[in-house]
Amino acid sequence: MEILKYTEDHQNFRKRLRRFLEKEVTPFVDQWEEDRIVPKSVWQKMGQAGFLCMDVAPQHGGQGADFLYSVIVLEELTRTWHTGLAAALHNDIVVPYISSYGSEKLKKKYLPGCVSGDIVTAVAMTEPDAGSDLAGIRTAAVEEDEEIVIDGSKTFISNGINADLVVLAARDPAVEDPYQAISLYLVESGTPGFERGRHLEKMGMWSQDTAELFFSKCRIPKNNRLGDKGSGFLMLMGKLQPERLVCALGAVAAAERILEWTLDYCKTTEVQGKPLSKSQATQFALVELSTEVKIGRTFIDKLISDHMEGKDIIIETSMAKYWTTEMLNRVANRCIDLCGDYGLLEKCPLVRAWRDAKVMTIFAGTNEIMKNIAAKFMGL
Repeated sequence: MEILKYTEDHQNFRKRLRRFLEKEVTPFVDQWEEDRIVPKSVWQKMGQAGFLCMDVAPQHGGQGADFLYSVIVLEELTRTWHTGLAAALHNDIVVPYISSYGSEKLKKKYLPGCVSGDIVTAVAMTEPDAGSDLAGIRTAAVEEDEEIVIDGSKTFISNGINADLVVLAARDPAVEDPYQAISLYLVESGTPGFERGRHLEKMGMWSQDTAELFFSKCRIPKNNRLGDKGSGFLMLMGKLQPERLVCALGAVAAAERILEWTLDYCKTTEVQGKPLSKSQATQFALVELSTEVKIGRTFIDKLISDHMEGKDIIIETSMAKYWTTEMLNRVANRCIDLCGDYGLLEKCPLVRAWRDAKVMTIFAGTNEIMKNIAAKFMGL
């Protein structure tokens, strides 16, 4: 049964995006991986072609499109065998904070650039001593007249090097309750007191620029706060459901791509005069992996449908994030095994996919945290 209903417009969008990626992205991925970053010019090309922030309202430069367009962008980017062009992070995780909580003035100022690709965004929550525990952040935001003075540091910030605009979580040190002390602020690149630290070298996701960010007496207008003072924690909680949904979808799409490639490899690679796919052990492995991937796809499509209907799926997205990312790692591990010696070589696309898969059990909230959240909301 087909859960998601794609229209002809959706299908045409997918075809147009696939042609764009085949021309503007896939041929350059190896170089970007070596460079450890995607050029900002590619973000601009994405935006100019209409592939960024499709859901933003037309009055702010967007298309007012539904969430299925974001699903298509994420799925098609998976086919490029790299994760550096983190459009889903920009489209569906960071920019929605501005769309949902920004004043009309902030929306008019920033959203058109987010849509065009002239503004690349990042969200800065994680700190050296506070990862999944948002209540433990220490970056301070103190009001002085009509300004906010920010001091502190963030780490493991995706898009940290390319970001022109950062959604920053910081706390008022005068408020004891950590859940009422946090607010969200917009900080532009180039603001005095805002510096980028190291471009972090990672096990995988090489072309996805990840950095440390430092704030020292960094002054921004008070009007750059998103929403009401002290409402940051609730905003973050509200947006973590779609973030984890996007993460789970990315895991399923990556697993599908890995399995698709492996099936073709096993059908066309001969050992002792016959294709690998004719071995019963290989057949059993591929059937088992295909079953897991299909279960993941059915689960995630149902959650996408529920999300689009506005349902509360905190428990289910937490379950999906932990299960799909672990499933992806199982698929990546087993598929590399099926490649034999070829799976040891960098030219095998599964090697990069395997590296990139590992961190997905950690970011967007570790899988242990996902289980804690599900247990809490289940009343356990």
